[in-house]
Amino acid sequence: MQAGTEGGGLGRTESVRLTEEGVVILDQRLLPGEEKYLRLTSAAEVVDAIRSLAVRGAPAIGVAAAFALAHEARRLSGLGRDEFLTRLQAAASALRSARPTAVNLAWAVDRVMGRIGLAAGSDPGPREMADLAREEALAIYRENLEMDMRILSHALELIPDGARIMTHCNAGPLATAGYGTALGAIIHAHRQGRGVSVWVDETRPLLQGARLTAWELEKAGVPYRVITDNMAGYLMSRGEVDLVVVGADRIAANGDVANKIGTYSLAVLARHHGVPFYVAAPRSTLDLTLPSGEHIVIEERDEEEVLAVLGRRVTPAGARARNPAFDVTPARLVSAIVTDGGVLYPPLDRALARLAGAGPASPGDGMGGGAGRGERNGTGGGGRV
Repeated sequence: MQAGTEGGGLGRTESVRLTEEGVVILDQRLLPGEEKYLRLTSAAEVVDAIRSLAVRGAPAIGVAAAFALAHEARRLSGLGRDEFLTRLQAAASALRSARPTAVNLAWAVDRVMGRIGLAAGSDPGPREMADLAREEALAIYRENLEMDMRILSHALELIPDGARIMTHCNAGPLATAGYGTALGAIIHAHRQGRGVSVWVDETRPLLQGARLTAWELEKAGVPYRVITDNMAGYLMSRGEVDLVVVGADRIAANGDVANKIGTYSLAVLARHHGVPFYVAAPRSTLDLTLPSGEHIVIEERDEEEVLAVLGRRVTPAGARARNPAFDVTPARLVSAIVTDGGVLYPPLDRALARLAGAGPASPGDGMGGGAGRGERNGTGGGGRV
């Protein structure tokens, strides 16, 4: 399948596409063994794809939901106005609640529905509203590409030549429907000749690191090695990790970061060993309505994902499990957040507030662009990484 959903692609792997026939996704459950695209022709099918992780990654599921609403609006456009709005709102509610932790999902749904709502006062018909939904969905997609590109550019500030980078889960093009955030920055550094190499956490229970991140690094030609999640501390203790960079599913106003389960443990290890811990995420992942990570809803998934590995049961028949899909890393453990608006340094609450206000950076506000701001020990000082 060629890149470019009514827009550019630059040869990246495209995980989500809007077509006249529906929403087309690359089924991430089958990777790396099989590259199969699914054509989804209703919002309900996209909800199922999001819940089953056929499409995953906070920005990518936001784009998928926006595309689903656009296609649903076109599919329903032959109805009367009241029924059209009722059924489209039901589809929006189902999409919004498909997964609770990633804020991009609700953000994208609300943007599309908001565009229709703004126009409702002028009494447009269903076909006109469907056109507006499609315009907004494609705008979200294009903005997502632009945000990714800016993140990749800003992240170079934090990645020195020859860096040995550890990452967790998958935050590449597959996860963003664009160029990627954390993993995209690593691939970009490689293409800029930085000579980086990557430690890839396998990321239990669903092995997004071993399956998806390794697949994307392989395609990009970036040197990497897959490790089990519990090897991270050993490698850090031997001085074999220069920095950690991960993505995010939701970032609270104080800088607390929700990301794939295991991220918090990695941040604790990084702090103990004096390894910088960076987060890369677009502004659509910020949720400044939440004062801290304590207020982030953590998705609990089916315990069978823990009790089995790739569908094969590895535990006794009577075994039970817990399966929180995400954890929250406190802001105090985050060395910097790379956004499309620049690199944010502690104090992160002030830096995030400044970014939200789109005001210029000022000394001591936590926003930076200079090369000398990276912390080697993650404690808010020191020289270039």
